[in-house]
Amino acid sequence: MAARSCIVCARLGSMIVKCLLASFLFLPIISCRESGRTETAGRETSTGESGEAVRQTSVGSATAPPRTQERAEERFSMVRGQIKARGVKDQRVLDAMQNVPRHWFVPSAFQNSAYADRPLSIGHGQTISQPYIVALMTEQLSLQSGEKVLEIGTGSGYQAAVLTELTDQVYTIEIVETLAKHTIELLRKKGYHTIRARIGDGYRGWPEAAPFDAIIVTCAPDDVPKPLVEQLAVGGRMCIPVDTSGWAGQELILLEKQQDGLLKRTGIIPVRFVPMTGEAQDK
Repeated sequence: MAARSCIVCARLGSMIVKCLLASFLFLPIISCRESGRTETAGRETSTGESGEAVRQTSVGSATAPPRTQERAEERFSMVRGQIKARGVKDQRVLDAMQNVPRHWFVPSAFQNSAYADRPLSIGHGQTISQPYIVALMTEQLSLQSGEKVLEIGTGSGYQAAVLTELTDQVYTIEIVETLAKHTIELLRKKGYHTIRARIGDGYRGWPEAAPFDAIIVTCAPDDVPKPLVEQLAVGGRMCIPVDTSGWAGQELILLEKQQDGLLKRTGIIPVRFVPMTGEAQDK
């Protein structure tokens, strides 16, 4: 009888250990690689690598985007008066703009203007884009659930949050390290656990995660970066402002990669974005 009890206890103990191990395997992962250091779920190990700082707010988590009723009426008015009225029709994009609280991504000094019809300064010489432009560029991507999208120029994190409403495969790169660290922490605190964020020069894209179904660029190079074209999947869409050096200054364009690898180019509207810095300035 005692022997049988011991066997039962041993089996129960084994089952408990297996359950605990399974729960650990599905914990969300927060990783940071900076100057050869990797942190995973609170543990630090040396990788022996060096290079640009990289941080991912999660890896493959299925957590839904956060929700709040804060300033919901202002969001509703913004969508109705600034975005839908100007011709944005994709209901999924309209819902995304309604769901994401823009004031989360606006500095405290500009909270009264968080839903105004204009860009706002976020410091470091950067801005959070006008709500209409965010919606317009998002609509141009025609994103479907599960598609992989790369954003060049994380900035405030607002555009990445809007993209997360459409797909849980969002990758974003910011070259301004201080701004990037602030935004990554903000996204984590607000509950955006599926966004992969990297600190580095977006000109080269994110080759190890390519190809991308869509690429959105929120800073203006003189010409479309070749590495981004190479990382765009066949059938993929890229929305990017480019410096035309003409009277219009910059033009927002949509590029679609055809089966033969050639790009179909469609002009959208004249725009004014901050310039792409880093390697783009050397070209």
